[in-house]
This record gives sequence, C-alpha cells and structure tokens, in this order.
Amino acid sequence: MKNTVKTFKLHLIRHGLTRGNLEGLYVGGGTDLPLCDEGRQDLEVFKSRFVYPAPDTVFTSPLARAVETADILFPAATHRLVVPQLREANFGVFEGRRMEDLVKDPEFARWMDPTSGFVPEGAEPTEAFHARCSETLLKLFEYMIRMDVTEAACVTHGGVIMSMLSQRALPSRHPEQWMADPGCGYTVQTDVQLWMRDRLVEAIDIVPFGYADTLRGQAESEENEAYE
Repeated sequence: MKNTVKTFKLHLIRHGLTRGNLEGLYVGGGTDLPLCDEGRQDLEVFKSRFVYPAPDTVFTSPLARAVETADILFPAATHRLVVPQLREANFGVFEGRRMEDLVKDPEFARWMDPTSGFVPEGAEPTEAFHARCSETLLKLFEYMIRMDVTEAACVTHGGVIMSMLSQRALPSRHPEQWMADPGCGYTVQTDVQLWMRDRLVEAIDIVPFGYADTLRGQAESEENEAYE
C-alpha cells in the first residue's frame, strides 16, 4: 500500500493598499494605518476575478491594515490568531517619510547598506528583523503540525514575506524576488520530514489563484509591444 505524505500548506498574503502606499511613504511597523478606500475596493475586485483559498485558520499581523485585509478575504474563518511577531519592521526616524526624500538622505543610504551595521534611532535592527521573520515562520508551521492544521492563511507585510521566503523557501531567491503585490502572495507547503530535517518550505503557487496568469499575460503583451 502506498504511503501518502501529509503536507501542511500556508498562504502568505500581503495586506491591501493604504494611503501611505499611494502617497509613496515609508511605512513600517511603527505606523498603524488602515486600508484606504482604493485598497478595500481592490480586494473586492480581486475576490470577484480570482480565487482565494478558504482555510478555517488565519494568522494575522496585529496592525490594522493586515487585520482588515483578513476580515475582507477570509470572513468565514473561525480560528483567527493575531501574532505580534508578524508585524512589519519598525523604521524608526524614517517612518512615514516620503521615499523620494529618503533616497537623497545619506543616513538612509547607510541603513540600506547591509555592511554598515547602522541602525537609525528607534528602528529594529535588520539582523533582528530577519531572525524574527525566520523564527516566526518556523513557529507558524510548528503550530500547524502540532494542531494538525493542514491549511492556513497568514496576512502580513511585504517585508516580512520577502524575509521569510528568502531564508526558508525553495527555490532559493533573493528577497526582492519574493515581492508581492497588495492583496497577493505565495502558497508554501512542507511536510514533517522536510521541516524537521531542513526547516524549509516549498513555494508552489501565487495567491490569489489565477493572478499569475494575468501577470504572464501582461508580460507577454509588453514584450509584443516592444517588438512592434
């Protein structure tokens, strides 16, 4: 008789748009913005055009934009767990400033340099942030395995998703290659053997389902236009 390996699947989803996103602000864990009207509308459009999973268990960052996104995308989930460690990094004195101004600031350039070791006042050190993200992904799957939750969603922040997957996902990619659009993300899965042996997950799909086809269509259209 063939043995079937039980897999545990987690949908990592970035929250919807906020006013800070639209205005080009550098918004992290120190700014608790709600979704803007455009963000709510976009999520409803995505729900009508594409397919989101419908797990009974949903983890969320404690920040309003993530909690509200989870309310919209997963209204029927009966197990909602707010996980403080899923919050975005705190950007300290850079919080809420316009990116167009920050790129001219030499102190910001120092912080973006991974070799500098510089931490702006009030900010979460980059190494501590990455350690937190890696450990949190471990804990989410440990909870799922222990509680026999074979599928769950996690609504968090773009930086958290990039950090988690660049450290723990196959295929191996740089953080910027794990960027997610608002309301979108990645489905990852693991099994007990892979998790216990390597502490890794496999990226298997883009959420919402069907969104990847739209991205491919846009890329093909742009490529065709370039040749015309």
